[in-house]
Amino acid sequence: MKSYAKNYAVLNILILACAAWLLPSPLLAQVDFEQEPISYEQTPTNEAIVELQKKLDAGQTKLEFTPEHGFLRSVLKELDINPSSQVLVHSKTSFQLRKISPSRPRALYYNDTSYVGWVQGGDVLEIMSIDPQQGQVFYTLTQEDDARPKFIHDRGQCITCHASSRTQNVPGALVRSVFVDASGQPQFGSGTFTIDHRSPFEQRWGGWYVTGTHGKMRHMGNVVSEDRQNPERVDREAGANVTDLSEKLNVTPYLSPHSDIVALMVIEHQTQMQNYLTNANYDARSATHYDGVMNAALERPMDHISDTTKRRIASAGDKVLQYMLFCKEFTLESPVEGTSTFTKDFQARGPRDSQGRSLRDFDLQTRMFKYPCSYLIYSPTFDGLPAASKEYITTRLHDILTGKDKSPEFAHLTPEDRRAILEILTETKPDLWN
Repeated sequence: MKSYAKNYAVLNILILACAAWLLPSPLLAQVDFEQEPISYEQTPTNEAIVELQKKLDAGQTKLEFTPEHGFLRSVLKELDINPSSQVLVHSKTSFQLRKISPSRPRALYYNDTSYVGWVQGGDVLEIMSIDPQQGQVFYTLTQEDDARPKFIHDRGQCITCHASSRTQNVPGALVRSVFVDASGQPQFGSGTFTIDHRSPFEQRWGGWYVTGTHGKMRHMGNVVSEDRQNPERVDREAGANVTDLSEKLNVTPYLSPHSDIVALMVIEHQTQMQNYLTNANYDARSATHYDGVMNAALERPMDHISDTTKRRIASAGDKVLQYMLFCKEFTLESPVEGTSTFTKDFQARGPRDSQGRSLRDFDLQTRMFKYPCSYLIYSPTFDGLPAASKEYITTRLHDILTGKDKSPEFAHLTPEDRRAILEILTETKPDLWN
């Protein structure tokens, strides 16, 4: 009887453990991040806002409040976010939508790890901060003068929009382009675009302001839909090569008069790069967790890695590599130039090798970066990848850069590109292949 009971229990474990692998393939790669091993809502995080709140509670720093911007300036300073990163979005795609319009756009500011949204007369600052293991974590900060300000951790409202196929099915950030009417209301029936460095220019920045020059290329920014029957008919020509927004709105209330085109290009690359890294993290942890269940049930060594797990880690890792190395990047048809100091400020954050080269160096003639490998390879999110995932990505990356891996999806990388990226990483991230 004891043997029967044991076998029956093992059978039940196997059935439960196998259920996830027997789902139809479109669902196979989706991780239920509310369950173990991710436990998104229950797991404590370790990111910039957590650290800032600790400092505030301990009296080690304080946030200054101003009537014009509330805590905005002070929060940006504490998070080391440069105001030159400002981009302006006038579509009603925030939960403070009633206070957003083309005449009063929402301002977004960001660095490599955090994003801050500010609305004129808004009730709160909207904040995203990325945790190396859990992905984007969402907060609000009440815009009221308070000697003891408290960042409020969102408990589900934000991930209604920020955890879907648009964010690689993980809690993440995204940049959306929509057709909007004169009030800023999105015309969803005409379609929307989730944009990144692969997106054609003609699909970018609907519902955003854009300052900068881009030659003959045209985008959806700086204009609204005037034809109610055909909202997708926007005058792209009227929104092209705008360098001054003062004729479109009062820019005085904002920290900067710009919505820099280069800052927009960077934020759209960065958001999806972070999502791909989080997806790789989730997939590796989830697959390893199921391996643990199966290993215990089958009395295999606990460090046994199944072929299914290896394939899953490889699949997620390949997506990281293809995005990180700018596969299918949209080729710029004209040079791009911003209007603010963002380009200079971004490049100054380094690191640089002994030849003065950095993965943050822009090209902006035919592609975004001079050396097409994402600077987020230096991020805590990349460094925090599970060992198996990180080993797969770094090993294959080395094979690609040395020419050993000649996969056609990386054919856009010239021998000069590969050599320069390899040299930069070898010198500026020496532990990458150790």
